Amino acid sequence: MQLLGRSDRVDLPELGLTDIHAKIDTGAYNGSLHCSSAEVVNGKLEFVLLDEEHPEFTGMKFTFKKFEKREIKNSFGEAEMRFVIKTKIKIYDYVIRAEFSLSNRGNLKFPVLLGRKTLRNRFLIDVTKKDLSYQTKLKGA
Repeated sequence: MQLLGRSDRVDLPELGLTDIHAKIDTGAYNGSLHCSSAEVVNGKLEFVLLDEEHPEFTGMKFTFKKFEKREIKNSFGEAEMRFVIKTKIKIYDYVIRAEFSLSNRGNLKFPVLLGRKTLRNRFLIDVTKKDLSYQTKLKGA
């Protein structure tokens, strides 16, 4: 098993995002992506990741045919309806198909949250460290 810290930088290859800040949150079951807008158009989910203030913002619109709308509890324990997608995430040499809810994380420090479903049986977490996979990636470059 690989070691992760309290945060890291990850790649979302199917979404064209690299080295994006992610919070490791073992208290959350699933992951979450910062999404500034999302709507269903002709049966497909269309959304824009991040927002204009974010340095990695591209304004690019993503379209997913497969998605769900599900009730998810936020960090305050309040239930809210969110769109949920599956996409690949790359951490170290792992490429993992993971589930992410889309939510407005604009007021939060990290645009990506990784929950324990993605982390389980793959990583050990040491909250005294950060950016461990990213540092490994930089050494290999």
